[in-house]
Amino acid sequence: MTRIGSSDLDVFPLVFGGNVFGWTVDQAAGFALLDAFVDGGGTMVDTADGYSWWVPGNEGGESETVIGAWMASRGNRDQVLVATKVGWDPRCKGLHPDTIVRAADASLTRLGTDRIDLYYAHFDDPDVPMADFVGALSALVDAGKVRYIAPSNFTAERLDEWAAVTAAHGAHHAVALQPHYNLVERGFETNGLRDAATRQNLGVLPYFALANGFLTGKYRPGARATGERAAKAVAHLTPHGQAVLGVLDQVAATHGVEVATVALAWLRVQPTVVAPIASASRLDQLPALLASATLELSPEEIATLSST
Repeated sequence: MTRIGSSDLDVFPLVFGGNVFGWTVDQAAGFALLDAFVDGGGTMVDTADGYSWWVPGNEGGESETVIGAWMASRGNRDQVLVATKVGWDPRCKGLHPDTIVRAADASLTRLGTDRIDLYYAHFDDPDVPMADFVGALSALVDAGKVRYIAPSNFTAERLDEWAAVTAAHGAHHAVALQPHYNLVERGFETNGLRDAATRQNLGVLPYFALANGFLTGKYRPGARATGERAAKAVAHLTPHGQAVLGVLDQVAATHGVEVATVALAWLRVQPTVVAPIASASRLDQLPALLASATLELSPEEIATLSST
């Protein structure tokens, strides 16, 4: 288990990404995946109020509803950590304080629970004073509806502003950060976010940890690209992306594991990272993800992957 920042949340070093629920995964398949994830040691599920509004016929909140129904059917709420987000549901857009309160209550209802373990501001909202939305998030902690708060998709400058506002107003500290980060998307290392996370003791939980599936090794030159995320995945089929796959292939062969396992294991040991977030749509995809939590790469392998 690893601890998230200054919180008391100890998590398995892989988080299940719930954006697939209500999109590529229906409720029955979702229950099976979540059962297998927990059976494999998993402890945290990540979702958002907006998942999956982009699917025809959906309106947002479908993922939370699946997770809530699963926890109710299994009676395991106290054994599972739930992270969700505010600001992307079309019905509760942005970070106005009234919107935050309304969205949190709606999420709690869909999840069938009395508290959210980790509540993210999904995206920054420059139209709302930061003191207002940080104050509203902090008030949810005071009300017992949320245990810890955090930003996602904020710039380093805005993270510093969040910390300053927190100190000035005596608000509850952010404990985590959810950025876009993986072996082929390395901006987190150079855009100031990693430094800000270090300064503020934020536990980093990267999303798109497998680059929309590219880092599973499924997408290769000449192969037919299929799946909901295929277009975004094949965009990484550049000379650099292919070089990364080549190194991943070598390391995976050395350890007798899948490419995805190595990609997640590399991310898991990067500075400030607590646990990557990754999704599976089928049960046969899950073992490779879970194996990343225990795969120990050599310093040389980590260095080679990092320098590719």
